[in-house]
Amino acid sequence: MNRPKTAAAPAAHTGTDADVVVVGAGAAGLSLVRHLLDASSSPALSVAVVEPPPGPARSPERTWCFWEEETGPGAGLGAPVTASWRRLLVRGPGGEALGGDSPRRYLMVRSANFTRAMDARLAAADAVTRVTGTVTAVGDGPHGARVSGTDAAGRPFALTGRWVFDSRPPRALPPAHTTLLQHFRGWFVRTAEDRFDPGTAELMDLRTPQPRCGLSFAYVLPLTPREALVEYTEFSPRLLTVREYESALRHYTERVRPLGEFTVTGAEQGVIPMTDGRFARRAGRSVFRIGTAGGATRPSTGYTFATVQRQSAQVAAALAAGRTPVPPRPHARRHLAMDAALLRALATGRVDGADFFARLFRRNRLDSVLRFLDGRSALREEVAIGLRSPIWPMARSLAELPLLPRRPSAAVPRPGDPHQRKAPR
Repeated sequence: MNRPKTAAAPAAHTGTDADVVVVGAGAAGLSLVRHLLDASSSPALSVAVVEPPPGPARSPERTWCFWEEETGPGAGLGAPVTASWRRLLVRGPGGEALGGDSPRRYLMVRSANFTRAMDARLAAADAVTRVTGTVTAVGDGPHGARVSGTDAAGRPFALTGRWVFDSRPPRALPPAHTTLLQHFRGWFVRTAEDRFDPGTAELMDLRTPQPRCGLSFAYVLPLTPREALVEYTEFSPRLLTVREYESALRHYTERVRPLGEFTVTGAEQGVIPMTDGRFARRAGRSVFRIGTAGGATRPSTGYTFATVQRQSAQVAAALAAGRTPVPPRPHARRHLAMDAALLRALATGRVDGADFFARLFRRNRLDSVLRFLDGRSALREEVAIGLRSPIWPMARSLAELPLLPRRPSAAVPRPGDPHQRKAPR
């Protein structure tokens, strides 16, 4: 496998090492680099990518799902699509099947495949250098912005860039009226008999036991008639232990949706913030935050990947045009207001989460719901969705938000922390 060019971490100095320094090499960081390479400019911008050394600081392998753009499945993504589905299904609490054929396919990309594709792309790009080190400080400097840290051997390094984009996950969430966490554990399973429809993605099976406030559901993405990713997901304030996630998955695969004999071939686990806190996209004169730290995660759904692509494309276009590359606002204000009301209604128990989402898919056109979840809906569609939701609990939750204080949030929990009881896409 071709590897990207690497460089020893440079000693501190004045001057500029690169036009753009990208901190972090996960979905947001690598997506920005990809769009910078796609945006033609002459001469090409020089880019330095700083990634942590192998170990716990690196993101674990995971799957990213999103709806295709109008140009077709995975067009321009630069990585192979693992699977795609045209038919989408939601099962209500009583087993009612909701959904149908979607105007756009739902796509899955494995992070390992995306990273390998980007490794090859970066290796062929003369303008890109990759630096391995642990970043300890990012801030404005006399020549743009400065990134400093230590390399794998513990030696200090510093880089300067005209612009710096920090994609590292936030250590703490911003003050918010409401903060929930979307947390999950999934099994890749192989069954002894055909149990899945490879053409249908099951976004929500709401037959799982529900928490008092919040939501739980199973998420089933078939790869073949005998292979699928089966996840147990919750929206709630705290993480579960691994044992509790495993118990929930066993209950689902043995009692709710029996799979018969099967083998677990892999597992993944994650936590995604769901908050109405205000994420700052700018951290200095020449420093910007992207990805979850820059507010790319949709508060009501946890979807992030497609927003990162749109945001990265606009940043790259601004740089190619010589404009200040402030990342655009990732979500419309009206979407954030609706999301804040939903989070408040779930957290207070005013709405039954399973009933809310079943009603969302039962009473609205599928294409309208999908556009709303993807942040592409029109105002008229959102009004219609709102009128078919539990109006009074949602209206009360929205009306009281300006009266509530924004409370500081604790450090962002990590899945599997032994001291956590309970907390991408």
